[in-house]
Amino acid sequence: MKITSLLILALALSPGYSQQIRGPVVKNGEKPIVAVPDLRGSGDAQRLMGTFNSTLFSDLQGSGQFKMAAKTVYPLQVPQQPSDFKQPANGSGLWLSDWSSPPANANYLAFGYTAASNNQILLYGWFYDVMQPNPTSAQVFGKVYVGTLDEAGARKVAQEFAADILKQFGAASLVGTRIYFVSDRTGHKEVWSMNYDGSDQKQFTSYRTITNFPVCSPDGTKIAFTTYPLLASSRNNPLNANLSTNKENLGQPQIYIHSLETGRKLVYYNQQASFNAPSDFTPDGQHLLTYSSAGGYSIFETDLNGGNIRRITHSGSIDLEGKVNPKTGSEIAFVSTRGGQPQIYRMSIDGTDVQRLTNGEGEAHNPSWNPDGQHLLFKWSRGFEPGNFNIFIMDVATRDVVQLTHGAGKNENPVWAPDGVHLTFSSTRSGKNQIYTMLADGTGLQLLTTQGNNETPVWCKGAQ
Repeated sequence: MKITSLLILALALSPGYSQQIRGPVVKNGEKPIVAVPDLRGSGDAQRLMGTFNSTLFSDLQGSGQFKMAAKTVYPLQVPQQPSDFKQPANGSGLWLSDWSSPPANANYLAFGYTAASNNQILLYGWFYDVMQPNPTSAQVFGKVYVGTLDEAGARKVAQEFAADILKQFGAASLVGTRIYFVSDRTGHKEVWSMNYDGSDQKQFTSYRTITNFPVCSPDGTKIAFTTYPLLASSRNNPLNANLSTNKENLGQPQIYIHSLETGRKLVYYNQQASFNAPSDFTPDGQHLLTYSSAGGYSIFETDLNGGNIRRITHSGSIDLEGKVNPKTGSEIAFVSTRGGQPQIYRMSIDGTDVQRLTNGEGEAHNPSWNPDGQHLLFKWSRGFEPGNFNIFIMDVATRDVVQLTHGAGKNENPVWAPDGVHLTFSSTRSGKNQIYTMLADGTGLQLLTTQGNNETPVWCKGAQ
């Protein structure tokens, strides 16, 4: 992107602008109320404002950080820049109290405008604390954002503006994260990826077979998954167009690791077994937890190339889905049948100090650690018809659980977002298996996929 020196000078001299964003805004125990009126654009930028305004509002609303003031109660006069605020005289004027008073009752106001220049969209955005006495003290930040003069550019500057607002409250934006998932929309089970809001869905693998169980490295540079290799004798057979239903054409399931930066397959040596699957990377990104039929389904740890295999569990039962606590790196949550039905357990990373976390009722699977290392998501059949599941969250220290989904289809594979506030999961509530997101309190449900059947999502930090 090019911005002329004259434009930079003009921005530097614009009243009310500051390229420095001051520290986090302190919350007083309650979610602040934010007003986000629709911004207007000049010239060719106006045609993009529908995309811009919907993106800005939905990113802030979906963050779970705010109460959004309803647009129906906004004042009739909306500022576009700081100079629009005028001290009221004779009962008229545009002032901060217009937004902080009823019916808006807002604590903060996001406003600004866009313009088109040199085939770019320029956003002039401000964020104000409208509880302050004057515009000078009210300004939290003012900033200029630049994007391409198209819908992608409008979405980009809206997301960046929203991300800067979230920073003021100590919250992380999900911009730049991606959800990887398995879809059968091509006739085979392949790994696909999409943005946090379901946009930009695209195919990642092309093995024309069954691929499942994706997991991402902590730095978002690698992805591991299980693939049933296509036998050489079947690869060019036109009669086997839908190989995902013809398992006689497939080899034993193996772990593959790919770079998310280049897309290329990396070297990984699988141990001899009828089934191998990845379950997690260690927090330092240097090792992979797996579960394998070798020795009767057990949890293992390997180097990133499959070397230095270390068996962690020796229960003689089925042990699966080992997930390392991202905060401590010293304990693992996992699924085991050692007590009968599959339940969630925890243990030290060396396999000692095993404790059952769920109470033994029903079946429990799919543990996922919150980034805080204190809460686990999992699916549980407790209180639901046999074979179906709901999503629960547990405080590991107290064993207290909260049910997040309630009797709407089969809900599985819950995984935390990098912000620790959102989660993604798959559900059959719409008929087919689809990917959803929601907040950790069970609100803000969003459907992300609609084509084919989609399952086993994983939310990757910083993956592109």
